[in-house]
Amino acid sequence: MSRFVQPVPPPADPYTGDALLRSWLERHLGPAGHAAAKGRLADLAADVTGPLRAAHADAEAHPPTLVRYDPWGARIDRIETSAGWQAQRAAAARHAVVALPYLPDARGTWGAAARVVQHALLHLYGPESATFSCPVAMADGAAALLSLPDVDADVRDAWLPRLTSTDPTTAITSGQWMTESQGGSDLGRSGTVGRPAADGSWRLTGEKWFCSAADAAMAVALARPEGAGRGSRVLAPFLVPRYAVDSPLASGAAPDAPAPGVIVHRLKDKLGTRALPTAEIGLRDAYAVPLGDPTVPGLVRAMTLVVVTRVHNAAAAAGGMRRGLAYARAYADARHVAGGALASSPLHRATLGTLAVDAAGAFALAGHAFALLGRVEVGADPEAAAELRIVAPLAKLATGRLAVSSASEYVESFGGAGYVEDTGVPRLLRDAQVLPIWEGTTNVLALDVLRALTREDAGAPLLNRLAAAVDLARPLSPALADTLATAAAQLNDTIAAVTADPGAAAVLAGARGLALRLAYALTAALLVEHAAWGDEQAELAARLWARRWLRHEDIAEDAHHHLDLLC
Repeated sequence: MSRFVQPVPPPADPYTGDALLRSWLERHLGPAGHAAAKGRLADLAADVTGPLRAAHADAEAHPPTLVRYDPWGARIDRIETSAGWQAQRAAAARHAVVALPYLPDARGTWGAAARVVQHALLHLYGPESATFSCPVAMADGAAALLSLPDVDADVRDAWLPRLTSTDPTTAITSGQWMTESQGGSDLGRSGTVGRPAADGSWRLTGEKWFCSAADAAMAVALARPEGAGRGSRVLAPFLVPRYAVDSPLASGAAPDAPAPGVIVHRLKDKLGTRALPTAEIGLRDAYAVPLGDPTVPGLVRAMTLVVVTRVHNAAAAAGGMRRGLAYARAYADARHVAGGALASSPLHRATLGTLAVDAAGAFALAGHAFALLGRVEVGADPEAAAELRIVAPLAKLATGRLAVSSASEYVESFGGAGYVEDTGVPRLLRDAQVLPIWEGTTNVLALDVLRALTREDAGAPLLNRLAAAVDLARPLSPALADTLATAAAQLNDTIAAVTADPGAAAVLAGARGLALRLAYALTAALLVEHAAWGDEQAELAARLWARRWLRHEDIAEDAHHHLDLLC
């Protein structure tokens, strides 16, 4: 008797096979702008389906290791990573995944929409990058921070070109050293202290508990300038060179030796993102340079980085959802059960169709955040800045939760094979779980949304967008328009109550629910906008999203009937 082997076909090309991505680009870039981006996107997609998929597997199979001492007993704290990880690093530079929105030719071609093109690159690159999308996000955030006008020009000139280089031999990434064990998201309890040195640089001393991309050439660290007092607002961002080659304090050390005063205690043994080196790092009078005036409360400057990494987090969530759906659909097409293809089962089609609706919503929400970011950076658009203040946390928290629930379904859709590590499927769930945690848990972000509503009137741009979407939806579907109008009215009343008494126990306890309702309503509006532009898939997704997340109805039958259009 021959042994049965289940064929597992590869999913469709992630660019040409994603109709929503392509129509989104057509709308936001225009036909000429999309045409200018097609070569870049097609090249990355070809790499993703070929060498980068293999590099992804290699990096996952060979996680980083920490070598603390050389053969003669010298402390070296060297983090060794796999060839696959290095291939992902080179590809991120070569395809300008970080650099694109900073390149003059990209801004000349697409203007503020360069961030829209970058989002498309991330959508293709991230899901099978072995989570190299994490150092990509932090490098982008560091580049945005270095681009601020109050950062010393010499510091900017020394580091920004390296972060935005498209040459793999010179491009670097950045870590982010903020979290400390005693505080976590409570930055006010940070104990790292910065002291000025005679040469104008600073020395940092403290313990950082969760340092992602610990192999990066630099990190942005938060520290409390000596004498600055308590609280989080006075914390200042500093650039810390990771290696001796970039530290003026290193005399005679090997270039790849750690910078003096930077100690890698251990690598984290994490649930997921196993290819990504994450460490506990101690600082002992480590050389650092301030990013901005350290005598001026600096947390607001650091938020420039945080906003960028939050929208990257949303992109990672949406991209992972879409790629997981592609794998699950390809498997269903090949798998036969009960005498027929799994893809012909109404029940399984309904499951996949519902997941496709969630993936479409997450994509629109992440894509909108990137579009706003571009408008803020290139046009200094005050309306975009006001909306981004609330969209960034909403996009991050909603997509993070959707990514985890979707990943669980993808694992289940493969049956027993989905629970076996060497299929690669369990990684979808392990890696998704970091997305609601990194850059603020759902509850932390929900409180941030409350602050935006009560202190900055951030609800106004959201309610305006919902009102406009009601009008756009009316010709498409009166029922959809009515659903949006009802949601907008309810949110308007809730926001009024919240701003009237922001410290009430009921307001604080309900912050998560309110944030999710805002995110779901915003997502419906964004899908309506794209549908009104002329996208049939977005129109269907808008209707089903509104029924699923605003009216809490079962959409299984329609998801089954319309699966082919949805994905």
